[in-house]
Amino acid sequence: MPRQILCTVAALALAVSAGACSSSRFDAGLNASARPAARPARPLPPEEPDLGPGLSSGPVTSAPLAPPPGASAAPPGPVVANPSAPIVAAEPPPPPPVQQQAAIAPPPPPVVSSGGRSAVVGGWTAKDATGASCRVTLASTPALDLYKASSTGCANKDLAKVTAWDYRDGEVYLYQPGGTVTARLRPAGGAMDGALSKSGAPLAMVR
Repeated sequence: MPRQILCTVAALALAVSAGACSSSRFDAGLNASARPAARPARPLPPEEPDLGPGLSSGPVTSAPLAPPPGASAAPPGPVVANPSAPIVAAEPPPPPPVQQQAAIAPPPPPVVSSGGRSAVVGGWTAKDATGASCRVTLASTPALDLYKASSTGCANKDLAKVTAWDYRDGEVYLYQPGGTVTARLRPAGGAMDGALSKSGAPLAMVR
């Protein structure tokens, strides 16, 4: 009999403990479903700086600057090029005109005279009609409007007095003091042929 009572008491105690466990689990589930969900935290607004009395910290806006006086305002919108227009390459500027220099003809070459006064300057051997010969020198030293001359060893008195000479119109004139013409000769090659003025006798002079 006592053994049955003990078994009954143990069974009751086990049933009570099982009921208590299930009741606590149920209450916990009800409390969890009835509790409201946590709300996300709101970000705090940025603190406005203290700008001092009379100054407000309102929103800052940007605006384009006004154009300077006399300048045209920029167009309100962006300028968009026409993509369908053909691209034309800019032509290079024409070259500057070249100043044409006047054609200057070169100076003519100096004329080299094969005769003239300079061709007869120097010493000559004079021969008269008698066959007598002497030396006559025609210098390039001016003497008034003539040139100096001299004679050496001339038997002819007129030739012995020759002191000047000149070249005019292709002829050589031999002069005595006072301007008297002693002889006139015409150069031909390396010699001169002429005549004495007083007698008209032929006279030849060679180098």
